[in-house]
Amino acid sequence: MKSFQEEILEGIPDYIPELPNFDLNINRAPKRRDILSPKEKVLAIKNALRYFRPETHNFWAKEFANELKEYGRIYMYRLRPKHPIYARPIYEYPAKSRQAAAIMLMIQNNLDFAVAQHPYELITYGGNGAVFQNWAQYRLTMKYLAEMTEDQTLVMYSGHPMGLFPSHPDAPRVVVTNGMMIPNYSSKELYEKYNALGVTQYGQMTAGSYMYIGPQGIVHGTTITLMNAERLRTGETLAGKVFVTSGLGGMSGAQAKASVIAGAVGIIAEINPKALLKRYEQGWLTEYYDDLDKLLLRAEKARQNKEAVSIGYLGNVVDLWEKVAKLDFVVELGSDQTSLHNPFSGGYYPVGLTFEQSNELMARNPEEFKKYVQDSLIRQVDAINQLADRGMYFWDYGNAFLLESKRAGANIMNGEKFKYPSYVENIMGPICFDYGFGPFRWVCTSGNPADLEKTDKIAQKVIEDMLTTCPTEIKQQLEDNLKWITEASKNKLVVGSQARILYADAEGRMRIAKAFNDAIAKGEISAPIVLGRDHHDVSGTDSPYRETANIYDGSQFTADMAVQNFVGDAFRGATWVSLHNGGGVGWGEVINGGFGLVIDGSPDSERRLKSMLFWDVNNGISRRSWARNQGAVNTIKRAMEKEPKLKVTIPYIANEAEIEKIIQELN
Repeated sequence: MKSFQEEILEGIPDYIPELPNFDLNINRAPKRRDILSPKEKVLAIKNALRYFRPETHNFWAKEFANELKEYGRIYMYRLRPKHPIYARPIYEYPAKSRQAAAIMLMIQNNLDFAVAQHPYELITYGGNGAVFQNWAQYRLTMKYLAEMTEDQTLVMYSGHPMGLFPSHPDAPRVVVTNGMMIPNYSSKELYEKYNALGVTQYGQMTAGSYMYIGPQGIVHGTTITLMNAERLRTGETLAGKVFVTSGLGGMSGAQAKASVIAGAVGIIAEINPKALLKRYEQGWLTEYYDDLDKLLLRAEKARQNKEAVSIGYLGNVVDLWEKVAKLDFVVELGSDQTSLHNPFSGGYYPVGLTFEQSNELMARNPEEFKKYVQDSLIRQVDAINQLADRGMYFWDYGNAFLLESKRAGANIMNGEKFKYPSYVENIMGPICFDYGFGPFRWVCTSGNPADLEKTDKIAQKVIEDMLTTCPTEIKQQLEDNLKWITEASKNKLVVGSQARILYADAEGRMRIAKAFNDAIAKGEISAPIVLGRDHHDVSGTDSPYRETANIYDGSQFTADMAVQNFVGDAFRGATWVSLHNGGGVGWGEVINGGFGLVIDGSPDSERRLKSMLFWDVNNGISRRSWARNQGAVNTIKRAMEKEPKLKVTIPYIANEAEIEKIIQELN
């Protein structure tokens, strides 16, 4: 057997490898719809054969035709590498560029069996959030990264490595785009077609940008959301309060851990037994039941004892909501994290069908399955409405729940507005994003937990220092962050790479990153650190039903901010940058981007982090300020006071009543 390094350097083999074994315990993607015409299937196979020598085409063509028939996509399973895929220490990667080695580490973390939702199909989370479309792309990308120098840039087109191009040391080592369609060809139906043809992919957010750090990636944000939801509702803590939701698969797996950290009684439904058991075995889910009567008795006991506990329900979420609505059972908070950006291809499993029946029906009869999904959403919304009438605070978690419920004909509208807010609209936007707080993250490339512990202590010290001089309006955010980072190690958040998530503002990100860089230079941290963030951030995403839901000047439907951020990060020092169509709320509904920045203790790293991190946050604050969000106005004014080179256009506030009077007079 070839060593890990040899297999990486080999790339796509000239010979035909043996078909690898499949572990039946690994979660598999559902069969995709048979959407291509016979002529289009020929084109899909021709496209796939571009990676292979002509003398092998007859063999591969038959195999790919069979994959299309059996799975609805060409994954090239036979090329799955023999080496285990996980985030190795950076120095184990066969690379000429240390920056490239860091990217290899991040790619492998996204496909780690302990991390990825459907690793055999190269899907990290969200049901269809892909790193690559097929295993040939993985092999070729890793080979290019191993070979590249600091004077080259790898260009990635929706998972396909277009090639290495001459550049320079200050250029990004990798530039990624995923799903960038001509606007009129960006419908969900056309996505299925072009993805099956092998010419585009849904990169979600951090899947296709190599920045996923397991469900920890949204645990902090989910914790902040839960705590602030109850603060909005009653001003109290979550002790003895019940939170009902669904989803334990990819990102949604964070809900169980966040419920416990926030001090709530979390009840989380999950229909896929492999997904639920994975979170239970990882310690993220405290306990689970498949009997609703037993579950609710346990939850009531936890409420009375004010336990912080996560209780899984192995079953359909609609059954859970309807049972709770029927009984005199109090639910304080409610949400949903099914992957409704992908409602008809495995993102949502309707009531009335088993998990297996749904997987079979969605491929065999998509129209009938769609009707099941929409009927299920109508029932789910009806139950949620009953509980909301009894005092429950419900919010959309940016997964297109409100949007797809509306499309299904559910009773989800209040006039022209949704009955319930997006969590960004009421919580994340005005409390975090407008002030520059967002999901900053880092990965210790040594793979050593001791390095991660040191970074936690460094970040803790920075926040403590910031609290001594911070404005009153961000004191609560910093106090919440201090509690988070102080308890991070105790909460056992690591799944995969030695990574950490921390909501931080521009000043916090720059100060923490500089302190990390200094510690690497002194030898206190043993290897480079990768800095990044979720695309779900202050500046990274334009999404009218999520990240920009609290922008009301009409620009929430534009995408200038995300594109400007991608471009600006690229020439300010990012190691890699990415821009995606889709992510969170779905294909055609959002444009989002991200970055990775490798710091190694050098003065050059300090120059890059100061320039890039300042822009990466303040771009979004300036846009939110121009939208007249007062928190953002105050924040960008403070930024201009600290940085004389920053000059941002500040809006004058018009008198709306006077304008309305003028319009009425004209009419």
